[in-house]
Parts: sequence; C-alpha cells; structure tokens
Amino acid sequence: MRQFDFLCCIVNHGSGTKILNLAKKHGIHGGTILLGHGTVPLNKLMEFFELADSRKEIVIMLADHASACEAMAYIGNEMSLHKKNSGICFISPANNVFGVGQSVPDASEKREDDQEVMYNAIYTIVQKGMAEDVVDAARAAGARGGTIINARGSGANDTMTVFAMPIEPEREIVLILADKDATEAIAAAIRGRIDFEQHGAGILFVLGVSEVYGLARGRANDANA
Repeated sequence: MRQFDFLCCIVNHGSGTKILNLAKKHGIHGGTILLGHGTVPLNKLMEFFELADSRKEIVIMLADHASACEAMAYIGNEMSLHKKNSGICFISPANNVFGVGQSVPDASEKREDDQEVMYNAIYTIVQKGMAEDVVDAARAAGARGGTIINARGSGANDTMTVFAMPIEPEREIVLILADKDATEAIAAAIRGRIDFEQHGAGILFVLGVSEVYGLARGRANDANA
C-alpha cells in the first residue's frame, strides 16, 4: 500500500488556484479550496480603508508522502512562504483513506517515514457564531491565532459531512496550528469554553503535523501566517 498524506495550505485570498496549479507539477491532480478568515486583530483604521485583508483560502489535497513533501517545498518556494503573512503549508499523515485507488495503512500500522511530531493541527467544529469563543479560549491558553472556515455545501440545500457530523451553513471550523507541548493546554481551554457533551455543540479533534513550511520555530500557534 502507498502511504498518503493530507496536505493543507493556508494562503491569502485569491492564491488558492495558483496553489493547485503548482501542486499539479508534482503529480497532485485535484484538491479543494475552502474560504475562511484569519483571527489576527486588525488595526481599525486599516480595516476601515480595507488596507488589511484577513480573508484566507485553505487548500486541502491528498497525495502520497513523497509527492506531498516535494509539492510543499515547491509551493513554499514559489509562493515565498518564508515571508511573514504570506501563508503556511503543513502535512498530516492520513489513515484509512479510500477512493484514491488504494487504501492507506490504518493507524495501528507504523509508517516507514514516521517522524517526530513538533506541531499539531487542532480542528474545532462549532455552531455558527461560536468560533470567536474558541479563538478567545485558545489565545488565553497561549495560541496566537487561527483560521476560521465557513463550512457550507456546494448548494443552498447541500450539507458537508465531517466524521459523520453534518456541517451545515450554521457551522464554523476553527483551525489552529500549535506546538506539540502547548496542544493539550489549548485543547483543554477550548473544552472549558465549549460544552462538547451537549448534543450538537460540536467536536474537537487533533491531527499530528509531520512537516511544515512557512512557520518558523517560535511562530507556532499562529495558523494565520
């Protein structure tokens, strides 16, 4: 079996299509562009004159490990992701993936390319209007920011499903990239703010990040880039 990775790039609005075109040069033919916005506080005067645009595009792709790493490095160089506020890309190992020709090994099987996890991606899915509460709780625990994704189907009556949970227009997804050592404190702070035991309140899950580009050590917990 081939080993697959989940490749995610968070870039400024309007750059998503270019990311997909760059990925094609390394054998990744397909992906999804989601719309969201960053959570770094904006200067009110700049915001008034629309000089500060926090709109983001989140590009998600699935590829074998080698292609994902090569594509991420290529995208990073072409998009100058080493520069502040230009964007970030990261890779998370994917398990039990179907519909791509071959399934990948399940989580109980050790990957040949296992690497030390330095960061984690914290995903929180909540009701619309609760995303800012998630971000506030995460910041109180040390996170510097995140990306809020407005989850909608492709049509007015369509519903997106993530882990068997319907993600309708009234749902929001908050993505926070955190240092491994800070992950538990941030997740605990979010759980303290959102009662996930309440039916329909939402879900929180964490994925390990094996590779990252555009996030210098010390800029962790800032998925805005």
